[in-house]
Amino acid sequence: MRSHVSDVIAGSPGVAAFLLGLSIATGAGATEPVPGPVSVPATQKGATSAVAAQTVDAFDRLFQGPHAGARAVHTKGILAEGTFVPTEQAALLSRAVHFHGPAIPVVVRFSNFSGLPANVDGDAASNPRGMSIKFVLPDGGDTDIVAHSYNGFPAATPEDFLEFLRVLGSQDASRIDRFLATHPAAQTFAAAPNRSPQSYAREFYYGVNAFRFTNDAGVSHYGRYRLEPIAGAAYLGPTDVAGKSRDYLAQELRQRVRQEPARFRLLIQLARPSDPVNDGTMVWPDDRTVINAGTLTLNRTVTDDAARQRALLFTPLNLVGGIAPSADPMLVARTRAYRVSFERRVGTHADEKDK
Repeated sequence: MRSHVSDVIAGSPGVAAFLLGLSIATGAGATEPVPGPVSVPATQKGATSAVAAQTVDAFDRLFQGPHAGARAVHTKGILAEGTFVPTEQAALLSRAVHFHGPAIPVVVRFSNFSGLPANVDGDAASNPRGMSIKFVLPDGGDTDIVAHSYNGFPAATPEDFLEFLRVLGSQDASRIDRFLATHPAAQTFAAAPNRSPQSYAREFYYGVNAFRFTNDAGVSHYGRYRLEPIAGAAYLGPTDVAGKSRDYLAQELRQRVRQEPARFRLLIQLARPSDPVNDGTMVWPDDRTVINAGTLTLNRTVTDDAARQRALLFTPLNLVGGIAPSADPMLVARTRAYRVSFERRVGTHADEKDK
């Protein structure tokens, strides 16, 4: 069950009360040892890169690709621009630059899951929807959040995810059934409700992987991102979907932001010590503390949309100080797969350094 932000977020407390409340709620504190960020041994880097390339190949086979100039997955999308304004709670949770100060620009890409460029918005292969955010920082750099509309992930490791894609691509029903029967996370993913939102701006999105947030006092907490639509979530029934155009989500978003901004709350769900932080398939209980880190306000779509989308790269490891990755192996795998896809579509070598 999705809880509304007002049900789980307290008012804006003072610094001391806020930090004390977080420490009690999550069992973490400045004196508690926190595991370091992900580190990939040199002997494993080649294997990880190979799995990333094979993952992109598997998406291409699944969606009859590669499609020239297109992403291997989440191919069809639309860009919106606006601002992000952080809250006091965000500044107390992390020293990250975009969690402090005034509004900063953002570029957001909404997308359908499918790797087919002509994918119909109401098609089953469109789920989960994607929402990727690029925060444009005062020094000219940027940092990203990559989220989708399913709370969780179908596989805990890059190897299992690759096998999942290969099994789906085989179109062998018995092989798919055998795989799902022995992989509960994939089975849960496959059985999730396949709903079409009324709008990209009326859907929830989840960051899947955990990150370590550290503030100026050295207090660290693990958390996962969530994006909550301020207009509320709303979905279409089967009859309504059938009557929509193939591009209804992009059309609706363009019309929406001409009339009023699309707004989201950036939420961070905080882990307790017993919660797994290195496995995106394990959803944390709803009673975990959730803080409101700020508001995204999107007030325009992009005119040179296709060219901008093609040139943009979003990765979950494009981070700044005050936010560090967990040891979830899917963070490195997803980042490298996105870079492989980027290099193939633009013909340019992406930066090899994990940010």
